[in-house]
Amino acid sequence: MGLLDGKVAIVTGAGNGIGREEAMLFAREGAKVVVNDVGGARDGAGASGSAAESVADEIRKSGGEAVANCDSVAEMAGAQRMVDDAVKHFGGLDIVVNNAGILRDKTFVKMDEAMFDAVIAVHLRGTFNVSQCAAKRMIEQKRGGKIVNTTSVSGMFGNFGQANYAAAKAGIYGLTRTLAIELKKHGIQVNALAPIARTRMTDDLPMFQAMPEETYGPHFIAPGALFLASALANELSGEVLAVAGTKMSVYRVVESPGVIRDDPRSPWTAEDIARNWDRIAKL
Repeated sequence: MGLLDGKVAIVTGAGNGIGREEAMLFAREGAKVVVNDVGGARDGAGASGSAAESVADEIRKSGGEAVANCDSVAEMAGAQRMVDDAVKHFGGLDIVVNNAGILRDKTFVKMDEAMFDAVIAVHLRGTFNVSQCAAKRMIEQKRGGKIVNTTSVSGMFGNFGQANYAAAKAGIYGLTRTLAIELKKHGIQVNALAPIARTRMTDDLPMFQAMPEETYGPHFIAPGALFLASALANELSGEVLAVAGTKMSVYRVVESPGVIRDDPRSPWTAEDIARNWDRIAKL
């Protein structure tokens, strides 16, 4: 018995890296998988069906069920075709893993609109597109579902040279929290992963140079996605599971206890805020 026996899953960006490991693991756990990947370069340029087809073929050769899809998550029509493929080939949809992403790193003052827009389109709009198409189908089916998004430490804390990526990933965090609230009544749990892994996307980034694949490879991330996509996480929604090698942790936005003025009719002045900053900010 697998954790995903009888389930149908879409995994975006599944042609390489983390997405590939997620798709392969889901299939081993009994899921029928729509392997989505546009097949472009790390910066999103180009397209090829070979990446998605290769992973889908590998799953089938291993005894699993899979179909390749090469649509772009950045287009709503493409997202709908992914859902349509799940329904056409496997009869429905239970799980979505929004993993597709690109990088176009540049320091903020040197970043042009095209760099910003392209990253937002794939990460944030792509997550919106696929999640909305999937949620509509899940609601229609009336059997619940799982949506697993992919945020990042860059989105939670910021990172030099990644204003576009960080903005997109922070947006995905907010989107995850909101979907968890709105879709709860339909039995759909929405959570997110914040992975740190050595992949094609990160291979030449300075912080990853000291992280060998044998201890920080994408295969460390996939079990986190499996957990969130399975019945083991039925009580969880709106969480961000961070995975870095063998370390598991949770990201949460916290508010300090704060300070309340004695007179509720008297607004704070800027000088008051400055004098009380340490008390206001203390966690």
